[in-house]
Amino acid sequence: MAHEHYFICPHCGNRSMGTDRNAGFRREARGCEKCGFAYLFELLDDYYPAPNAAFFTCDKSGRIVDCGRGSFELTGLKTEATIGRLLGEALGLTFEDGTDHVATALEWEVRVSGKPAELDAGPERAGAVADIFPAYDDDEGGVLVVLTPTNHH
Repeated sequence: MAHEHYFICPHCGNRSMGTDRNAGFRREARGCEKCGFAYLFELLDDYYPAPNAAFFTCDKSGRIVDCGRGSFELTGLKTEATIGRLLGEALGLTFEDGTDHVATALEWEVRVSGKPAELDAGPERAGAVADIFPAYDDDEGGVLVVLTPTNHH
């Protein structure tokens, strides 16, 4: 019996399951069946993002490569203004305990969950809870950062 894997799209937040991490017999990454985004992040267990969660995809250096669902609503920043910038700098992201959890996820390729954070990208500071998922691939690396607001501005 094949084991099914959980996947989430960094662009639209759609969750899916599949027995294969690749698209068919190719070594190409699975894409999103809902919005057509080029690749998905594999989750080690099922994850349900909040309806108002914001998605950010970063490369192996922590630079933003895409802003997904909810990112503008949380930060007020357009995707064009953030692409290529370090996530922490672009969003004014700091973690309550002072640790750089994005760097931890990148360096150790581990999931980091439920970390209280603050953002200083919008008109005022906003609280959020961060869930960070590493890319489980051999080529690109990177992380998916999901920020769920804890207060509204």
